[in-house]
Amino acid sequence: MDLKNIVDKHVFSSNLNEINLNKRCIINTINPHSYCVAKNDITFQKTLLNSDILLPDGIGIVLATKMLCGKTIKKIAGADIHKHLLEYANSNHKKVFYLGSAQNTLSLITNRLKVEYPNIIVSSYSPPYKKEFTKEDSTIMVNAVNTFNPDILFVGMTAPKQEKWVETYKSDIDATVITSIGAVFDFYARTVKRSSPFWINFGLEWLPRFIKEPRRLWRRNLISTPLFIWYLSKSKLNLN
Repeated sequence: MDLKNIVDKHVFSSNLNEINLNKRCIINTINPHSYCVAKNDITFQKTLLNSDILLPDGIGIVLATKMLCGKTIKKIAGADIHKHLLEYANSNHKKVFYLGSAQNTLSLITNRLKVEYPNIIVSSYSPPYKKEFTKEDSTIMVNAVNTFNPDILFVGMTAPKQEKWVETYKSDIDATVITSIGAVFDFYARTVKRSSPFWINFGLEWLPRFIKEPRRLWRRNLISTPLFIWYLSKSKLNLN
């Protein structure tokens, strides 16, 4: 999984308004941590490469694109695509489905949507909390989505689990736009506070989260980040 090829050929570098939301579209995100995970997870790697849209959700991806390809792109987080899709759905009276997270979180999301985006028709399903889903689990999940027949499906089951699940069942899912956005479920439900615009604008959105949740995020920040810098340096020096 060559870094230069990823940022040059696969990472989205346009404006979100240019995405055609009226045709089938699988949207995923990539950051330094997910890149490092995908280096050793072939299934996840193929899943990211098969994305119709692969968003640069990390300042490291933005910097890599600049250093390796000379292109200036903007960081687009999961929260950004979520907001964009909600605005589109509200303007066009679309149906939106949330798959993942706890029922309490989904209820909070639904209540907030009713206030902020009243034209959206929303439904959701909370799958069982387990490391791997059985075939029966997945059949129930797909049926829950298809019964509602949403225009947009948001999947929030942590990476790379969520992306790989979508890749496996995408041909069975009746939704036009499918995007895996993980922690955004908690951000929008306000059960977890997103970093302030101050940190986001300086490319340090990860820092307050790491300080608050070091046990959960230590691997991402203390292992994946230095490893990504190593991969970036190798690619810059043509040592791959």
